[in-house]
Amino acid sequence: MAGKSKKRLKRILIVDDHAVVRYGLRELISKESDLEICGEAERASDALKAVLDLKPDLVIADISLKESSGIDLIRNIKSAAPATAILVVSFHHERLYGELAMRAGASGYLMKEEAIQTVLVAARRILGGGTYLGSKLTETLVNLQLKRAPSQTHSPLDRLSRREREVLHLLGEWKTPQQIAKELHLSIKTIAYYREQLKTKLNLRSAHELAQFAVNVAPEARPPGPNPN
Repeated sequence: MAGKSKKRLKRILIVDDHAVVRYGLRELISKESDLEICGEAERASDALKAVLDLKPDLVIADISLKESSGIDLIRNIKSAAPATAILVVSFHHERLYGELAMRAGASGYLMKEEAIQTVLVAARRILGGGTYLGSKLTETLVNLQLKRAPSQTHSPLDRLSRREREVLHLLGEWKTPQQIAKELHLSIKTIAYYREQLKTKLNLRSAHELAQFAVNVAPEARPPGPNPN
């Protein structure tokens, strides 16, 4: 009598531009009897190609990647391979980036300091069709947002004025304060004020965090309609 067929392992692709993070996740996951690492990538372009070539069940990815936005990568993966689940494991603030990642198509968000203790739980829950959020953003809140009509969903950008969104969008396009001031016909001092307002409203601690957030949301940040100037 033929033996029982071996259960297929769930395939995981790791996307992170830090080799030590990839190594840590690989070592942790490779010890599990139901999971296997099918590949790794450090750039978004390589990650998307790997998704198409390797057909992983789950992608574990960071938000900050070389030469690209992790939010864009999530959108591109869900467009090219809708059945592929995505878990974000990142240093970035969960309350802010968690919303963006889930809106883009991720099924979970986990801070890196929590990853060792909970990444396996998160991965299995997502592979089972669920969602997973870390301690700072509850699953209930995200599920409520995802069940609303698109016009009713809330984004961190909803907290911003039209002008603040314009400044954020231009920061995301790597414009300097001087270039932004010229384009919006404002003074450098006024642009500095808007940057401080953005940090306060988005709970960002530094200009570096603001710049990284801006890069991730640049297309979404552009306000609709004509310029008020």
